[in-house]
Amino acid sequence: MPSTVDFVNVSTEGLESSPVADALAGLRANEARYFNTKYKAPFVVYTPEEKPEYLELVEKVLKVERDLEFASKPLEVAEMHVDGIRWTYVIYESGLVVNLLYTLADAGKRAVGFKLSQGMEVPAELASTFKFARQKSKLAGEIRGSFFVVKGEY
Repeated sequence: MPSTVDFVNVSTEGLESSPVADALAGLRANEARYFNTKYKAPFVVYTPEEKPEYLELVEKVLKVERDLEFASKPLEVAEMHVDGIRWTYVIYESGLVVNLLYTLADAGKRAVGFKLSQGMEVPAELASTFKFARQKSKLAGEIRGSFFVVKGEY
């Protein structure tokens, strides 16, 4: 069942199995606030079973572009279409949030972003390849993030 993320009253609903559930809920709320502020759009999440195409797209891009597969269980997925950009999200039990930013017009921005919840270790799959910048968030505490540019067509 879809759920609109509330960034005012942060909830761990759907994320309870995560060892960093509170921080992950804050990170998810931070994303919801971004879409609300910038695009006036709600951030709606689904289980991977409800929207398997979202998970499949992100997994395909990760595999093809960087030969990445995450051992952590995906808990939620989301997709937004705003201003000619498709944003596809996967929220993992470990506290990792992966987003695929894909401009639908030719020659637009296309990238995969990684955000780590406060309190989680850098996943082994990313530790040797990516450096993470730190950002403070009222909702999520400290967010560590990294990204790579997508070269293929998806």
